Amino acid sequence: MLVRHNVFISYHHDRNGNYSYWSKRDFEYRDDFERMCSREFNILVSKAVQDGDIASSSSSDNTHRIIRDKYLRDSTVTVVLIGNETWKRKHVDWEISSSLRQTAYNSRNGLIGILLPTHQDYSKGQFYKNNIPQRLAMNIDNGFAKIYDWSNNPYEIQQWIYEAFQRRDKINPDNSLEMFTRNR
Repeated sequence: MLVRHNVFISYHHDRNGNYSYWSKRDFEYRDDFERMCSREFNILVSKAVQDGDIASSSSSDNTHRIIRDKYLRDSTVTVVLIGNETWKRKHVDWEISSSLRQTAYNSRNGLIGILLPTHQDYSKGQFYKNNIPQRLAMNIDNGFAKIYDWSNNPYEIQQWIYEAFQRRDKINPDNSLEMFTRNR
């Protein structure tokens, strides 16, 4: 059995987007991911920010600090759930950037991306770098991160997380991109 990790889940929080009746939104996949991996199969401890955890009136700097200090600090792997709009989101970029920083208080996180079934590149066996968060793409290029299609197999996901954890100290991440100051 593989070790259970504290996993920070990064995703697009939007509840107001233009979605059809039959398609799930990113936060609904986050709910499914947590239910399957954390509650039903107990393969990880979720460190995801839930709606309402951070006041919408918080400044960008305060939001970034809360995410870093309260959610990322004791996580070991960051999973980015990638929908069609995820690449545009400043908070996703900040979360990835913070995950890659090694500080005196914590080591950097391993990193993986999971294409959601609603993503235009899902199940194509390839992805276009301009359709995923740029900082994630840079780290896929250098071997620090990997990207996968959504899976309903928690043990497969557990293996991905374990491998990301192992890579975090063997490959140096690329965190050279300036952080987003606004959504794209």
